Amino acid sequence: MKISFLLHNGYGIGGTIKTTFNLAQALAERHEVEIISVHRHRQEPTFTLGGGVRMRHLVDVRTEKDHPLHQRPAKIYPATEYRYDQYSELTDQRITECLTGLDSDVIIGTRPGLNVHLALHGPRRAVLVGQEHLTLDNHSPELRQDLRAAYPRLDAITTVTEADAETYRRKMRLPRVRVTALPNSVPEPALPPADGHGRYVVAAGRLIRSKRHELLIRAFAKVVAERPDWRLRIYGRGEEQDRLRRLINDLGLYNNVFLMGAASPIEAEWVKGSIGVVTSSYEPFGMTIVEAMRCGLPVVSTNCPYGPAEIIREGEDGRLVPVGDRDALAAALLDLINDDELRLRMRAAALANSRRYDPSGIVKEAEALFTELAEAKGTKRARVHVPLGRRLAAAAVSGGHAVKDATLAFVFSTLRTVRKGGR
Repeated sequence: MKISFLLHNGYGIGGTIKTTFNLAQALAERHEVEIISVHRHRQEPTFTLGGGVRMRHLVDVRTEKDHPLHQRPAKIYPATEYRYDQYSELTDQRITECLTGLDSDVIIGTRPGLNVHLALHGPRRAVLVGQEHLTLDNHSPELRQDLRAAYPRLDAITTVTEADAETYRRKMRLPRVRVTALPNSVPEPALPPADGHGRYVVAAGRLIRSKRHELLIRAFAKVVAERPDWRLRIYGRGEEQDRLRRLINDLGLYNNVFLMGAASPIEAEWVKGSIGVVTSSYEPFGMTIVEAMRCGLPVVSTNCPYGPAEIIREGEDGRLVPVGDRDALAAALLDLINDDELRLRMRAAALANSRRYDPSGIVKEAEALFTELAEAKGTKRARVHVPLGRRLAAAAVSGGHAVKDATLAFVFSTLRTVRKGGR
């Protein structure tokens, strides 16, 4: 099969990029695989991409940021999507031209706005799969309404947890679209796993408010009061860096808590530690949890929606604590710090249990899904009633580009007018 991934920016950093690279590289062992990056802002990708996967871009923001069409707002990419301000008439045009010209057997979108493009402009002969790397409940009601208008044109929606797949089935009412969970994959590290004796707790992820690193630092102050010989290393970069550094200094933790910056590959840093920690308010999946476990670290995580509880087996390979509970977080960390036998037992369980996220197994699930969907494309689907918004969106697909753009602009502007109380 020829498989294409449509990605926001393959040159950036983040869980969606990393898991897309992981799956693409695993699929490339048996299939022709490419990644289409809508944006490009640097010469080389942040993450390593194997030679078996081709990556190309549609808009180079280094040289095309002043393009006249890039100064005009997007008409197809939904305005309700989080990244809307990074899209334009130029990205609309390039994405549409790319999709209509693809000869791929399977095309996979990797965020809601791109899934809308895929639904409306993807070639009908191809299997069209929209991936959800966040969660449905994380989307605004307005975005969910836009997705309902476009998603019936897809063949499948994949979520990264079974909990979110069930939410999609219950709330989105997409009877002709296959909704299934396809977890993120994490390859086996090339380095030997952590031995469990290093006196480091390790966290990794973007330094943003939803990751709650300030909670982690305050909890670690309680750890240091009892075990000053242990250290916390936080890897990542983001808007919260200066505020977190001030908090470390204010609490007098500058000898115990360190902001390490971004690290890629991260495996070399995980294996220096003995405990992984995640303090997010929500985690659609929890890539860092699996990464840490694959490196031999038991993980203490907040029990936030949706991912951690599907990854961590409480008391076996890690601990789950209530969201926002500093004392519970500190107590769970101290339990593992103070009990070497417990920590080493959980280390072994983390290594064993995390193998279920190896790309080889995830690829088999993906291949089975793609094959089943491809076979179903040849069967005639029963006709069902489709609401007006969906019929307008579908009609746009069969017209020329100008008709598509005008129709889609009408669809989404009409939906926004209705939300505001218009007729």
